[in-house]
Amino acid sequence: MPLSPRVPDLTALDLLLSVIELGSLGRAAHAHGISQPSASSRIRYLEKLVGVPVLERSTLGSRPTAAGALIAEWARSVVDAAARLDAGIETLRAQRDSQLSVAASQTVAEYLFPKWLMALRIRLPGTAIALEAGNSAEVVRAVREGRATIGFVEVPEPPEELDGEVVARDHLVVVVARTHHWATRASIGPDELAETPLICREPSSGTRIAFEQAMIRRRPGWRPEVLLELSSTTAIKSAVAEGIGPAVLSSLAVRTELAEGVLISPALTDLDLSRPLRAIWPHGSRPVGPARDLLTVARATPVADTTIADVGPA
Repeated sequence: MPLSPRVPDLTALDLLLSVIELGSLGRAAHAHGISQPSASSRIRYLEKLVGVPVLERSTLGSRPTAAGALIAEWARSVVDAAARLDAGIETLRAQRDSQLSVAASQTVAEYLFPKWLMALRIRLPGTAIALEAGNSAEVVRAVREGRATIGFVEVPEPPEELDGEVVARDHLVVVVARTHHWATRASIGPDELAETPLICREPSSGTRIAFEQAMIRRRPGWRPEVLLELSSTTAIKSAVAEGIGPAVLSSLAVRTELAEGVLISPALTDLDLSRPLRAIWPHGSRPVGPARDLLTVARATPVADTTIADVGPA
């Protein structure tokens, strides 16, 4: 049932109770952290609403009128109930802020999330954080089903029915074994890559989706010839190093192997393999509490090694 417009707001009622308790409008104003003119204005507005004076003012202080004492008696239970409501809401917020469920694609989970976690621990030392790692499709499902408060994926376009924003950019590179005939090449072109059997992630992987979409923009109707399909980036790197065949992986995932010479990355010409790393959350809401802090950390953490665009052969 809608309340009558004659019902004062809680702050005015709370102020009235403080004036009666402390015996002075000035002392009540100080207790509420407002100026005395602001307190006087609130009391005048209260009196205008109820239609009768509620305080008698004198040089000795302020005391309630008969009507003011009656209104104060009625208001006390209302203000007490509001205080209980506020305490309950604060408890719910504390429960929310004590834990955070995150879902992240494998690249983000393995190569970016540890940095984010260190920064988040400094901000929120008492928050328990649970990470669910999977491919991008699994991350989207976890956020849609409510198992994760926030997710991080590598797909070029935002998933349907979810909101989000790009927090960083990644770059895919071609990698081969030291013994592969591409290892001594300065560069390869997209047409040669398109006709070569590749070691690939599963179809729902963000890495594979981004690579296939980039190739299809270049050659409409193209589909990869899959030499071997593996669901683990680590397994793919091992297979490439053993000389089974080439693969296209995140520059983040192969940074160490390239530096150590375990894998070689010939430059890829005339094909843009950059991709966004995107935070996602339920449609119609913005991240709050720890999820908002994690989003802030993800935006602010330098990820310079995600923009490698010219990793050449050793």
